[in-house]
Amino acid sequence: MSARTVKKKTAKKKAAPKKAAAAKAAPKKKAPARKTVARKAPARKAAARAGRPKVLVKEKIAESGVDLLRKEFDVDVRLDMDQEQLKKEIKKYNAIIIRSATRMTAEVINAAPNLKVIGRAGIGVDNVDVAAATKKGIIVANAPQSNIVAAAEHTIGLLLAQSRNIPQAHGSMKHGKWERSKFGGVELAQKTLGVVGFGRIGVLVAQRALGLKMKVVAFDPYVSKQRFEELGVEGVDKVEDLYRQADFITVHLPKSPETKGFVGKEAFKKMKKGVRIVNCARGGIVDEDALAAALKSGKVAGAALDVFGVEPPADSPLLGFDSVVVTPHLGASTIEAQDRAGTIIAEQVAAALNDQFVSNAVNIPSVSQEQMNVVRPFLPLCEKLGRLIVEIADGTLENFEITYQGSIAEADTTLLTVAFFKGLLEGRVEDAVNYVNAEGIAEERGIRVTESKRRQTADFTSLITVKSEDRRGELTVGGTTIGPKHRPRFVKIYRHDIDIEPGRYMAFFRYDDIPGMIGKVGTMMGANNINIANMNVGRKKIGGKAVMSITLDKPIPESILDEIRAQPEFDDVTFITFP
Repeated sequence: MSARTVKKKTAKKKAAPKKAAAAKAAPKKKAPARKTVARKAPARKAAARAGRPKVLVKEKIAESGVDLLRKEFDVDVRLDMDQEQLKKEIKKYNAIIIRSATRMTAEVINAAPNLKVIGRAGIGVDNVDVAAATKKGIIVANAPQSNIVAAAEHTIGLLLAQSRNIPQAHGSMKHGKWERSKFGGVELAQKTLGVVGFGRIGVLVAQRALGLKMKVVAFDPYVSKQRFEELGVEGVDKVEDLYRQADFITVHLPKSPETKGFVGKEAFKKMKKGVRIVNCARGGIVDEDALAAALKSGKVAGAALDVFGVEPPADSPLLGFDSVVVTPHLGASTIEAQDRAGTIIAEQVAAALNDQFVSNAVNIPSVSQEQMNVVRPFLPLCEKLGRLIVEIADGTLENFEITYQGSIAEADTTLLTVAFFKGLLEGRVEDAVNYVNAEGIAEERGIRVTESKRRQTADFTSLITVKSEDRRGELTVGGTTIGPKHRPRFVKIYRHDIDIEPGRYMAFFRYDDIPGMIGKVGTMMGANNINIANMNVGRKKIGGKAVMSITLDKPIPESILDEIRAQPEFDDVTFITFP
């Protein structure tokens, strides 16, 4: 079932359902025809169509991938080609396949008039100038699921290795010793595994742990309770609840500023004594100094790490502990994963050259120029609304209703809903979220969106409203664009009307509507040398509850936010950094 349900509404009197669940029960109406969002590149020059398309395999991939391509295309395998040669010869090719060593810079891309697709046999595309490729209508595709089995199996391997001291016992025997009593371990059966981050790899780890008769507890605020239940896993709302229960903890979070040091000093304080840690996700998510201190104190009994903040980790304090098992970033290093990456990317390149759907494209899908001209100004707004509603929510959100009103309701809003998913999920899942995969990731996590359209709107030419429910009840955010430059505006927040232009740094306050609150916020910001650029206040009645939205010139430190939250007049304050 798709994460999107489209219901077109034209009558003003007919109310939108309060929950997406209600929309599911209603009779389905035929959705307006949607433009195909295939990753279809513009037609290339006649040279590209004169014969069979030409593919350059610049770095080694599985032979099965090369064979697949040769069935339809002329393939050159040129592993010895340097960057200068690439720049000279790329004009001959319609597609190129690379790994991590080749740099597809703007200079190289601009020298490729016939290129339709760049295939990256792996996950990251840091070595590709995606913006330059997108500008030229070139598809950039990767193989994001090629290593998920390998990473999950490596996680289980490290779990077993540290619980039974296998590497230490191996090293001892290699030195001619026989120390059976020294390397006694613990069993995994009937123990509790805490999985922090429940994306594709986290799910695979949980399934394997259940097979080992472990109890699995997982934390991921962007996965629905129903999804946890389907997989036989206990989902928790707060990571602290996981810390209190888990005998073993494995981390599967994306690397971002928000997750750097996620498992740190304060987290270790909340864990059970004797807990064991595994990190096969990204270096830096586990604070290595804090982990070393926890190992030294005995709070943590052991750890197993495949990734480090700095690689190779020559100066890591963890290397001095006998209770720490380490591997040199081997999570994806299996024959099968490498072969799979090559085969997957060959399939993606073939699809692109045949003008078919490219499921792993990382750059924006194309729609008609006419439709893009209409929806483009609203894309940043929808991303911001997605980020805004999830940041201000009290608890997990599962179902959303997006209402498009006014002139925007006449457009194909497919990309706008995808933009909402992107803002909702970006930086919160282990995958890089883009306009191609955002809807699929949302669907995997049990997130549902119902779309409604109304041609009438009372106050704006176009209005986009998002509703959901958190612990406090109905939660609403809304926005529009203003003027010939379509400057975005937030016009609804929590359960109140506001009017403020989004900024990079924003704070949102809920408080008692009593005299002096605006001055109190201003005074606190001024005392900490934080300049307020804009402010707007909304309320429903005198003396009730009010909301304040402010944009700032720099971030508010967490200590100041805690100071505000501690004051009885404030219900809450949320600080958000928008990309």
